[in-house]
Amino acid sequence: MTVTEKAPWFAQATRGERWLVGVSGGADSVGLLHLLVAEGFKELVVCHLDHGLRGEASAGDAEFVKDLAGQMGLVCEVGRADVIGRMAQRGESLETAARGLRHDFFAECAGKFETKTVLLAHHADDQAETVLWNLLRGSNGWKGMREVQVLMTESGVELELQRPLLALRREEIRAWLVARGISWREDASNLEPIGIRNRLRNEIFPSLREIAGRDAVAAFARAAGDAAEAEALEDWALEQAQVRDPQGRLHLAVLRSLPVVVQRIALRRFLLDQGIRGVDRRLLERGLELLEVENAASINLPGGARLRRREGRMWVEL
Repeated sequence: MTVTEKAPWFAQATRGERWLVGVSGGADSVGLLHLLVAEGFKELVVCHLDHGLRGEASAGDAEFVKDLAGQMGLVCEVGRADVIGRMAQRGESLETAARGLRHDFFAECAGKFETKTVLLAHHADDQAETVLWNLLRGSNGWKGMREVQVLMTESGVELELQRPLLALRREEIRAWLVARGISWREDASNLEPIGIRNRLRNEIFPSLREIAGRDAVAAFARAAGDAAEAEALEDWALEQAQVRDPQGRLHLAVLRSLPVVVQRIALRRFLLDQGIRGVDRRLLERGLELLEVENAASINLPGGARLRRREGRMWVEL
């Protein structure tokens, strides 16, 4: 079975459509770009954001990506971001700040090239790391990344993120590149014990494999598939419950009639749809306390918003 046969996305995607492709210069994104070209995708726009975190190495990544795009005859957009500045201004982690700036950059590219679809090179190993981190945070259970995800950026631009390589392992992508003599940029900081993903990748998963005597990455990636099926069941349950009123607010009488587990699901989905980040089990329990009229009529939410209760409805006030 070939690499693309293991990735169902390629059999379903339209070759003639315009796609933005996030390319960092690392093996995963370089592999994605080469696979797309090899599979006949021509309307590609290579998008590279220089986070400015590694000095000359960051500049070298940008030059590498520009040269690669030029060799392939593809349009290339290169941006630069101040990740450290955003961290200081907003109190965000490095990963959160960098992700937010990437989304803003993709939004700019989407407007310029009149497409909202961005292809990203996340793979099964990234999926496993996401599942474990979500589980440890208590925010999304075993939920991982979706192959297709629609999100609204801070600038109000809707993006559709697609992950063609989500079924592939990191080793498979690198083996495909090596077999064809294709080079990439190696980010030395990926081996340093900094950042959550680095530590999960370099410390936790190797330890889990040693302890369990089996591939822990595969187990967590499978769990993401199970979580997706559970999410489909949640969708069905919420559709049957009709817990939101015509204005999109939570209808408290309906919410109170549901089992607690469905109340929690309904509130979590509602808060996420309102753009609230950092929704964890503790926040959901505090939110459900609003169902009791003797309790306070509002609670604070991350980002300065409030969840309010009045006249049988619950809504987010920004």
